[in-house]
Amino acid sequence: MTNARVLDDAPWLRSGPAARVLELLNKDGEEARVVGGAVRNALMKIPTGDIDIATSALPVEVIRRAAAAGIKSVPTGIAHGTVTLVVDTQPFEVTTLREDAETFGRKAKVAFGRDWAADAARRDFTVNGLSVDADGVVYDYVGGLDDIAARRVRFIGDPDKRIAEDYLRILRFFRIHAAYGSGEPDRAGYLACIAGRAGLAALSAERVRMEMLKLLVADGALAAVSAMADPGLLLPIFGGIAYIGPFSGMIAAERLLGLKPDPIRRLAALAVAVTEDARRVAVRLRLTNAEARALDSMGHRWWRLDGMDEARARRRLYRLGEDFYRNRLLLAWARSGGNTDDGRWTGLATLPQRWSAPKFPLKAADFIARGMAEGPALGQVLALAEDAWLAADFPCEATALAAIADQAVARINPR
Repeated sequence: MTNARVLDDAPWLRSGPAARVLELLNKDGEEARVVGGAVRNALMKIPTGDIDIATSALPVEVIRRAAAAGIKSVPTGIAHGTVTLVVDTQPFEVTTLREDAETFGRKAKVAFGRDWAADAARRDFTVNGLSVDADGVVYDYVGGLDDIAARRVRFIGDPDKRIAEDYLRILRFFRIHAAYGSGEPDRAGYLACIAGRAGLAALSAERVRMEMLKLLVADGALAAVSAMADPGLLLPIFGGIAYIGPFSGMIAAERLLGLKPDPIRRLAALAVAVTEDARRVAVRLRLTNAEARALDSMGHRWWRLDGMDEARARRRLYRLGEDFYRNRLLLAWARSGGNTDDGRWTGLATLPQRWSAPKFPLKAADFIARGMAEGPALGQVLALAEDAWLAADFPCEATALAAIADQAVARINPR
């Protein structure tokens, strides 16, 4: 152990589900520690997400102990030594200490061991190579404590070798830097990512999607994405141009409005100029149906929202609904190149908070009473009347509605 300190502010080590798992595995000659991101986050005093645990116990022993304690176990990655234990509905990935026996990308053969330093050495970044025991003692075999203090993200060992083991680490390098680093990316790591960029083509769309959507909402997303764009690292991901200016504009608009960062909204700003871009990106990243619809809606004639007055904005809001309206408007704003404190854009973006779209008050019965028969023509007259109602700025008076209905019928059944 080259460096160590005691982690004081981690109550989950002393009590609760994680402490129970550690107690279960820390006996009869075996040892367990929390590893990776949970340790990093606790040291940086930011919220801890998943808690992963490493142990000297073999997977079969982990399963045996869990069963004896009445804890559910799931062999989620048994070939690589990972068993998921579920305690009070909270899952914990428990992985036996490992060393790479043969390395060829994601299909590396591993040998189980008892060497904590060797296990740390096979991880990706120094800030993720730390472990902490049940007493709060942090173990650092790779220089992670110094890098956390400096907010520096470095590969463990040879960056080229780490990347060749798994090319997703190129994206993880920028994502981890965007979330936890500061300043310029580590030079050696950056150059290794550029040298290994051809390997991005071999990654599954699902894995790329996961990393990119996390990266886009990180605090340092703009600097990280800009660093990726300069040497062409985004081209094999999106298959098209990356628009850094609109991406910057989207981040600024979200912050000005107090909106939570949205990965699909930011993805549209970065990679979508027209609907064809949206469809290509959705396929390349294998977005969910809902994500693809949102991206496609943003790319659909967003430029028509630039320069519109509030009356037209109300019609757009009525047609699109609140979420699609706001997202498309923000894309138009981000791509306008204007000042993000422009009061006109802010007013349009906050329209859903100031105005609720009414329901179209005319019904099929109103037109049947005017002699329309059920069938396709009834649908046409309803559509014509709705268009006229929107153009008249949503009137609700009976006389105005009657005039709209009469005019729509006259257009379908001229005399």
